[in-house]
Amino acid sequence: MEYRTLSNGVVMPVLGYGMAQVQGPEAVQAVKDAIAAGYRAIDTAVIYDNEAEIGQGIAEANVDRSDLFLTTKVWVQDMTYEGAKASVARSLELLQTDYLDLVLLHHPIGDVWGAWRALEELYGAGEIRAIGVSNFSPALLAQFIALNDIAPMVNQIENHPFHQQVDKVAYFQEQGVLVEAWAPFAEGMHDVFHSPILTAIADNHGKSVGHVILRWLLQRGISTIPKSMKPARMRDNLNVFDFELTEPEMAAIATMNTGETLFGGSDDPDVAHVEKMLNWTVTH
Repeated sequence: MEYRTLSNGVVMPVLGYGMAQVQGPEAVQAVKDAIAAGYRAIDTAVIYDNEAEIGQGIAEANVDRSDLFLTTKVWVQDMTYEGAKASVARSLELLQTDYLDLVLLHHPIGDVWGAWRALEELYGAGEIRAIGVSNFSPALLAQFIALNDIAPMVNQIENHPFHQQVDKVAYFQEQGVLVEAWAPFAEGMHDVFHSPILTAIADNHGKSVGHVILRWLLQRGISTIPKSMKPARMRDNLNVFDFELTEPEMAAIATMNTGETLFGGSDDPDVAHVEKMLNWTVTH
């Protein structure tokens, strides 16, 4: 595993295990399998409704808490000062831990300023080791950096070969904000695993298309959180540190960029997207 150092000195694995859309006993087993496969970073969120299962899986796994990097996210229904404080308290309880390694504001919807102030205070109190955002635009991030006491350390955004957000990534990195990609495989859309460009590159290295995508992200300085429910695939996704893509190969992947999101305008949401997020809630 390789690591990146956040702006506050906290060290974070470049690859984590993503827990979106996994609930119940499957979530418990997935966490145990991921840890057994070698993952030490686990990414979840309040809206994923699986923090209790992750806590159980970690408790049943043979791993020290200090060896793990746990990320969760405050959902829009809790996007206020008091709401964020309560959200983190619930996450700590459900995950069976007394600190979180990283907490993100999940979407730029609601009172993100009040919620951020809550994260700053929890960070200062030692309950959170690093704080960041998700799906934030450069314009909003610039305001957060200028007007808050603590700048976000991470921005988790959609990033895959079809939506590369090159200029935004460059801006975030220039500001010292680590970029982390969600949906690195585009959730299989556009038949990504059979892309002629990606399969040709994979064949050149004796690797899979998944390896190529993950390697492409890492070489751009982007961390990511791939997900698979199959233990063999979990292990295989970690085999990306023994090869490098050439400049022509990186350039070839750059031609796949459509400039269009596949999952909605998360960093500049329209009314329909905002309404969808506001109606998507978790029962506390």
